[in-house]
Amino acid sequence: MKEGPCGTCSFAEKETTMSKYDKQMKRWDAILGDAAEGTQEQALEAFFKHLKANLQLPCEVTGTEDFRWEEPYVLGGWSQQEYTRLKKTQPSYTDKYQLVDLERGWRSEWMMFDEDIVAHVKRKSDGKEFDLGLAELRATDKKSHSFQLIDDYAVWLVNNR
Repeated sequence: MKEGPCGTCSFAEKETTMSKYDKQMKRWDAILGDAAEGTQEQALEAFFKHLKANLQLPCEVTGTEDFRWEEPYVLGGWSQQEYTRLKKTQPSYTDKYQLVDLERGWRSEWMMFDEDIVAHVKRKSDGKEFDLGLAELRATDKKSHSFQLIDDYAVWLVNNR
């Protein structure tokens, strides 16, 4: 197999990767419209309105990676017993939640990004409710329409902050 320009992937792999990114950029353009050329606030509002209108709620979500408070426990060095105890009262990236609503204009203690959309979730195991950052979540059903919408938003937010 002939190596591509990055030295580690084949031309075919590079083409596929670029194709996926190009498709995602087209979806962003369709969602953002004129707001893409405006302020970040305008773009966030356009994304929020699109998500409110098109996400199929409730939908099951989970964390994409450890939440900020979990990092020292997941990476090691901190007590696993304490981590297990804290996970009973705090949200964990390993939990499954029902995403029930979205909101903008304020921030929760659990959110990593100040400008993120607030995701109102209900933990499936015990019904506890949390307000998490939508960009830190992903739908569990990879074939669902919601999976693509949340992923598109998260990738856009992280790359355009």
